[in-house]
Amino acid sequence: MSKLWGGRFTKSAEEWVDEFGASISFDQELVMEDIQGSLAHVTMLKKCGILPASDAEQIIEGLNVLKEKALNGELSFSVEMEDIHLNLESMLIAEIGPVGGKLHTGRSRNDQVATDMHLYLRSQTEDVLQLINNLQESILNQAEKHVETLIPGYTHLQRAQPISFAHHVMAYFWMLERDKERFTEGLKRINISPLGAGALAGTTFPINREYTAGLLGFEGIYENSLDAVSDRDFILEFLSNSSTLMMHLSRFSEEIILWSSQEFQFIELDDAFSTGSSIMPQKKNPDMAELIRGKTGRVYGNLTGMLTVLKGLPLAYNKDMQEDKEGMFDTVKTVIGSLKIFEGMISTMKVRTEVMERATKSDFSNATELADYLAGKGMPFREAHEVVGKLVLNCVQKNCYLADLPMEHFQAASHLFEDDIYTALDPYQAVKRRNSAGGTGFDQIKLAIAKGKKLVAEYKQPAHQ
Repeated sequence: MSKLWGGRFTKSAEEWVDEFGASISFDQELVMEDIQGSLAHVTMLKKCGILPASDAEQIIEGLNVLKEKALNGELSFSVEMEDIHLNLESMLIAEIGPVGGKLHTGRSRNDQVATDMHLYLRSQTEDVLQLINNLQESILNQAEKHVETLIPGYTHLQRAQPISFAHHVMAYFWMLERDKERFTEGLKRINISPLGAGALAGTTFPINREYTAGLLGFEGIYENSLDAVSDRDFILEFLSNSSTLMMHLSRFSEEIILWSSQEFQFIELDDAFSTGSSIMPQKKNPDMAELIRGKTGRVYGNLTGMLTVLKGLPLAYNKDMQEDKEGMFDTVKTVIGSLKIFEGMISTMKVRTEVMERATKSDFSNATELADYLAGKGMPFREAHEVVGKLVLNCVQKNCYLADLPMEHFQAASHLFEDDIYTALDPYQAVKRRNSAGGTGFDQIKLAIAKGKKLVAEYKQPAHQ
């Protein structure tokens, strides 16, 4: 079979060369987008009188036949036809005859593939946004059940101060909210149309780019034809946003892995998101959390790879840019899978409240309460810090905790200590009192959950199809 661009050539490439240059093995993922873009293009050609109505109707009918076959998995793609565009064009010609060759009037594969990727990434970004919203809802559900569940808060992975478990997981809610904002903002750059830019210079045909943009639901067109076919910033932005999102999921995964360990025992993951060992019968491994943590690296790699492909390219299109798709497809698959898994893990995990609370009473995470207590009575904080540090050292030497010290030890350290010090040392009271804006105090958490619920409820999936 001769290539659709083969008129200038006197010699065909060997099969292995064709295979190296072909992209059909992966860009067939764009089959529906390519048909969607072609339907808009031929509709415009008809409207502008560039094609006779009868020819345009034939092409539209043929494209709809291919669309139905694609939906039913009945299309067979050829490496010899290189990519999704030439494969579909050759299928169209086979379906309706030579008139199918008129479809490519006034466009190039360069603006065609760019259009496909804008359509694809718009749809996938909207799916990612919805999945982030679903995960946020699961976090809110867990937080609402555990406002007054206490957990040690950590810095340097050392116990620092007692906090609410709801406060801890809500930190990830707000990370995800920023992720949602980034992806939503990225849609502005995705949702513009390169169709009609041609190979790089536009076309002599009297096309209407704004019309095709409207048919495809784009909010505008690229203002420069060179930029339209060579821009991959919108993919870079998606890959960057995905990397940040995966970093957040990876951090949360690490905590889930720690919390579910025998050393912590703060949570238990549902069996559906755990695996066993082939040799150790007792094992229940947090494999899904570990996989998400691991897959974060491949998303980073896709971003780095794309940046490297683009860094030295002159305008306009270069074959290097064929490398823009596999990493994008892989990132989409990884992010969507990770979000679905994470939502399931969070919504089904069992929180061991009694273990968490016990942990807050067997450490020195209430030491700051003592320093604040003394500062509240007029002692300079630095002096209070030193006084409490010595009390902690005293406890370490005696193998006890601050709440175990008799009153005379406190009063020997400072005359400012009174009987209410034991109330101040209670982890529940320590958490409850921290009601500064954004703090771990129970009233603040309830406000945060209410605000979070409103954000989740107000989120509306963008209306593009």
